Amino acid sequence: MDFCNIDNIINKTHCGDCLDVMKMFPDECVDLIVTSPPYADARAHTYGGISPDKYVEWFCLRAVEMKRILKPSGSFVLNIKEKAVDGERHLYVLELILALKKQLGFRWVEEYIWHKTTSAPGKWKYRFRDAWERIIHFTKTKNFKMNQDAVKIPIGAWSNIRLRNMSNNDKVRMQSATNSGIGRKISAWEGRDTVYPSNVLHKAPITHNTGHSAPFPEWMPEFFIKLFTDEGDIVLDPFMGSGTTYKVSKRFNRKPIGIEISPECIKKTKETA
Repeated sequence: MDFCNIDNIINKTHCGDCLDVMKMFPDECVDLIVTSPPYADARAHTYGGISPDKYVEWFCLRAVEMKRILKPSGSFVLNIKEKAVDGERHLYVLELILALKKQLGFRWVEEYIWHKTTSAPGKWKYRFRDAWERIIHFTKTKNFKMNQDAVKIPIGAWSNIRLRNMSNNDKVRMQSATNSGIGRKISAWEGRDTVYPSNVLHKAPITHNTGHSAPFPEWMPEFFIKLFTDEGDIVLDPFMGSGTTYKVSKRFNRKPIGIEISPECIKKTKETA
């Protein structure tokens, strides 16, 4: 297959190590990469269970190709969370962020926090239950595509109640409760049905993809696909897993590319996409 022809790549799943598969892609052909790679010491049966100490080197080999195939206007969205080793958090995620920034030259634009509103209960001697994960946004250039209006959220009934109980003076410039001298223009909330979200995403870790050890919840690729791409744009998940990003991309009229080392995952995605 001629991978230099983008038509031979899009709307397809490709079986193999993404390092090898991406090397065959043409330069600057992808609008968005959104993925959650295998975490350290996880998915040993497919990815070998990369140790935390070797994780940065392992990932950066693949990130070199990700940067090469990403368009100047594109975005790279990475969902990852460090694990605890010997009773403390390992530094491999922080070291990976620094490596992507300093060694590979990605721009670290933003860090979203996924607050898992229904995180699994549990008890650990020195920690509480794990209720959040990082979603890190990288780009190649300062000027990238971003459709902020596409991800607006309902403002909620609270705004009407709050505005109704305020004087007209407070609506124009509500003073800080700490007397800092910094006020807020509360009237800006009037007449609005939707607002921009914050960088804390309050979502449940619910997924409809079964048969995979670490499936994406569908809201995650949907949010970033809407935010960073237009219809007809190309979306890549180099660690496709159960195929959630691939399927959501098709649903929103994007052109998906999936890479996955597991033939079984490839088969299931083809059956359900």
